[in-house]
Amino acid sequence: MLGRGDATPMVAVKDLDRARKFYEDTLGLKEVQDFGEGFILKSGDTKLNVYRSEFAGTNKATTLTFDVDDIDSEVRDLKGKGIAFEQYDLQGLQREGDVYRGQNMKTAWFKDPDGNILSLIEERS
Repeated sequence: MLGRGDATPMVAVKDLDRARKFYEDTLGLKEVQDFGEGFILKSGDTKLNVYRSEFAGTNKATTLTFDVDDIDSEVRDLKGKGIAFEQYDLQGLQREGDVYRGQNMKTAWFKDPDGNILSLIEERS
């Protein structure tokens, strides 16, 4: 069954060069392969496909979540690189600046240059 294989996130973008700069230079992911109409990045043990599509940025839900150890530090670093964080009114989450706190977790959302919604999450036990 499918649960035995790895799953690969797919992120649609309109401009591959702009996306490459954002994901590599701003977020710090490493390219491991270029396949012409897209490229593969590595984040931890996860491989992420970024590909050209006319439908880039049309998803109104979170496209990709990064697990982090210290969300407050990550938010500060990304803001220093010009990232603007999204503000939402969500039940069950307490907003403190750009970070939302819930039971045993903290989260924050931002967008890539195509408008894809990305998030950070710090889970606590």
